[in-house]
Amino acid sequence: MKLLQRVRDVGLRRHLSKGTIQCYQLWIGQFLRFSRVDGNWRHPGDLHAADVGAFLTHLARDRRLSASSQNQATCAIVFLYKQVLGEDLGEDHLGQFEFERSHRPARVPTVLSASEAIRIIETMKASSMHRLMTELLYGSGLRAMECCTLRLRDLDFEREQIIVRGGKGDKDRVVMMPQALRERLIGQCRRVRAQHKRDVQRDGGYVPLPDSLEHKTPYARQDWRWQFVFPSVTLRRDGEGRGYRWYSNPGVLDRAIRAAAQRARVCKRVTCHTFRHSFATHVLEAGYDVRQVQSLLGHASLKTTMIYTHVMNKPAIAVTSPLDRLAAG
Repeated sequence: MKLLQRVRDVGLRRHLSKGTIQCYQLWIGQFLRFSRVDGNWRHPGDLHAADVGAFLTHLARDRRLSASSQNQATCAIVFLYKQVLGEDLGEDHLGQFEFERSHRPARVPTVLSASEAIRIIETMKASSMHRLMTELLYGSGLRAMECCTLRLRDLDFEREQIIVRGGKGDKDRVVMMPQALRERLIGQCRRVRAQHKRDVQRDGGYVPLPDSLEHKTPYARQDWRWQFVFPSVTLRRDGEGRGYRWYSNPGVLDRAIRAAAQRARVCKRVTCHTFRHSFATHVLEAGYDVRQVQSLLGHASLKTTMIYTHVMNKPAIAVTSPLDRLAAG
């Protein structure tokens, strides 16, 4: 549809991430399909707040989606009317498209104990790339996508730092490089460089670049410094026959972690993000300031980081149960 193409174009002009643009296109497409009458499509300019309200009610009542999913749909529709169709419809029509966001209930994150984290990691094959990635999640607090998209140039072994570029909100930050992983990361980088040399000999060695660098530094597409630390095992060919090697699939990493948690018999729902939660909680328990943890995690608001103070073992909540006092007596 031409409208969804306009959504993509406006999203690119506003520098939204590709994932956000695809998410908006998905929700807008569902909204337009829901608003059809007798199978006939209706232009968004002919729809009103009541039509949007009916769609959001359908998501909550019939599909029983979570509050976060409903808020995603709301943001997509507001983006459609405010940013994509704003000039076409005018302020009089747009004034009605103001919606209250769904209330998201407060949830405490799932946190592993140190022994549980070790048990899960040790069930993975010692030489596997997924084990190294899992240890990096726990050792540096990276998000799964941030870990998968690390490039060789982002690892500073001299200063023992990792530079996270274009993280959530398109923000850069610096995190520590665990000393326990330094030598293994050096070995991984050497394997990637050797693989890159072999790919170049097969008319490959190319790597996808951010849009802002695609035309500014075209040489970087085949430069070893821009190769992913954790590359895909598949060499993909484009229309011109050039071999591209993308980053490792975060979904595959997530499945590997879930399988390892089952083997370790950890009775918690464990995902990639669980290790990030565990990193933050254990660092706070070690006595580090919450502002330092906020910087390491890349949170825009301190309020987001403070949620980990509710699950950490600290003296303020180390209250002895009255039942235990009776048993001791």
